[in-house]
Amino acid sequence: MSNLINTGRNRAQESSNAIERMYITMRHLFNRGFYKPMGVSGETLREALLILRPEIYGSVADEKLELHGLLYVIDRLPIGIEECRYINLTSDEGYGDSHFTPIVPPKRRRNCYRIDEEQMNIEITRGRSEIYDILTHLTFLFIESHKIMKRVIIDEEGSVNRDWQKLEAAVQQKELSKAEREIALTHTANILGRTFKEVSQVHPLFSTSNKPERFLHIIYNLGRLAIDEALSNNKRIVTFTPVLRERLGHHIHGEVWADKIKQTLSENGLLQRQLHIISANMHSVMNTLYAPIALKTELKKKPINAIYEDLSNSANGKLRQKVTKTALDNGMIYIEDKSGANINVQLFDTSKIDHPDEKFSTSKDENAPVIIVMDYAFGEQAYETIDELLKPFQLGETKIHLDVDSISIMGKAGILEGKKGDIMIPTAHLFEGTADNYPFKNKLKKKHLEGHGIDIYDGAMITVLGTSLQNKDILSFFHDSTWNVIGLEMEGAHYQKAIQAASKLRGSIKPKVKVRYAYYASDNPLETGSTLASGGLGTTGVKPTYLITEKILEQILND
Repeated sequence: MSNLINTGRNRAQESSNAIERMYITMRHLFNRGFYKPMGVSGETLREALLILRPEIYGSVADEKLELHGLLYVIDRLPIGIEECRYINLTSDEGYGDSHFTPIVPPKRRRNCYRIDEEQMNIEITRGRSEIYDILTHLTFLFIESHKIMKRVIIDEEGSVNRDWQKLEAAVQQKELSKAEREIALTHTANILGRTFKEVSQVHPLFSTSNKPERFLHIIYNLGRLAIDEALSNNKRIVTFTPVLRERLGHHIHGEVWADKIKQTLSENGLLQRQLHIISANMHSVMNTLYAPIALKTELKKKPINAIYEDLSNSANGKLRQKVTKTALDNGMIYIEDKSGANINVQLFDTSKIDHPDEKFSTSKDENAPVIIVMDYAFGEQAYETIDELLKPFQLGETKIHLDVDSISIMGKAGILEGKKGDIMIPTAHLFEGTADNYPFKNKLKKKHLEGHGIDIYDGAMITVLGTSLQNKDILSFFHDSTWNVIGLEMEGAHYQKAIQAASKLRGSIKPKVKVRYAYYASDNPLETGSTLASGGLGTTGVKPTYLITEKILEQILND
C-alpha cells in the first residue's frame, strides 16, 4: 500500500514539476518575443506537455491522433489557424478599425484577425492566463500535426504514402458526395491511427454550415505544414508584439471597463446606493428577476424550472427577447463592453422590480440595493477587473468610495468527487504552484442549497493556472491529501486576492464585505469520459445554475 501511495505522490510531483517548467518557459519565451513551437525553443514546452499528459488532451502522448482533444482545442482557437505558419499575439492595436474581419472562436471570447494566407493575429486583452491558454493549445496542436507527418512520409526524399495523396485530392474538391467523403475518411483514419467509425463520428462535430468538410481540411493543413517543417525547415513561428509585452499586467483594459461601469452608475443616480456585485453568466440573474413578470402566460402551463430550460435553448429567441425587453423597461441597464476586456455588464435597480415572489421583493425607494452582474472573467483577469471595480471613483474633485455590501462569484468548475451538475461550496481557494491560500467566510452554505435533488459538496478549491494542464495524478493528490480539495477552477484565488486587498489593505470598501462563492460541476477530470473534452453540460447545468442564482439573490434582497 505504501508503495502505491509513494508512486502516486511521485507522479503528482513529476506532473507538478512539468506544469512549473511550462509556465517558466512560457514567461521566458514571452519576454524573448518569439519562438518556434517545433524547434529547439519550443522543445521544453513539448516535453513537459508529454510528461504531463493532461486529461483534456487524451492520447497526446500516444502515436494515434487525439480526436476529442483536437475538437476541444479547435473550438478555442480561430477558424483557419491550422493553415497559418505565423501566429502573432498582439495587444488591442487598432485592428478593430481596419478592413480585417474579426474571427471569434466558438468557445473563447477573443478577437482574431487573418492577416494573409500565412498569418493569424490573436488579440490578448485578458492577461497572462489567456497567453498560457493559447500557447498550451498550440503546443498540443503542433504535436498532433507532427504525428500526421510521421505517418505519411515514407522515405528520406519526402515521398508520401497513398493515404495522404487521396486525402490531398479530396480536400481540393469543392464538394464531396457521401461515397467520396467516406473514401476520404477511410484514408484519413489510416493516417490518424483511428478506426473508420471513430473518424466518421467526429467528422460532423467539426463541420460548419459553409465548411461541411472542415475536419478533412484541418487534418490536411496540419499535416501539410508539419511536412514542410520536416522537409524544408520552414518552421511555424509564434511572436509577441512589443506593444503586448509593454502593456501586459498594466490593467489597461480593466481600468477602462471599471470606469465605464462607475460612470453609468453615476449618470443614473445609482453610484451612492448599496451595491452587490455578482460574477455570473448574462442570463440567470435577469431571468430569475424578470421571467415571472414577463412570462405570466407561459407560467400557467409550465413550472418555472421548465421555463428556465426553455430560455436556455437557443431556439427560443423570442422568449428570451420578451424577458430582456421587460428587464430593460423595469430597472435593468445593459453595458456592452467596448474596453477590450470582453466582459459585458448588467445593472439592476431593484427599486423598479415588482417580483411576484416575496423572497425576491425589494423596497421601492432610494435605499433599494443595486446589483451589478459581470460576465465571467478569464483566469488572472479576475484580479484585474475586481481590483479596478472596487477602487474609489473620481468624480470631478470628489473621490467616491463605493458602498459594496457583497461580492458573489458563481460559475462552472471541475469537480473531484461527484458528477456533472453537482454543486461545490468552497471554504477556501488554494492557488496552484504557489504557497498562497485564501480562506474566507462564505455566506453561502451547503445547507442553503440542500433538498433540491442535487448533490452538494463543500471544502477547499484549487485555482489552477490552466484547466487544460491538469492531470489525474495532481488532482488525485489534492483530493486525497489533507487539503480536502473538492474541485478546480481558474478565477477564485484571483477574485479573493483583489477583494482582500480592497477591503483589508486599501480600505476602498468596508472590511466586512460579504462574499459568496458557489460553482456547479461542468466536468470531473478524474473520470474517463467526463472531462471538458467530452462535451458540454446541455440542460444538466440549468437546474444548478438557477438554484445558485436564486439563493444568492435571496440573501442579497433579504439580508
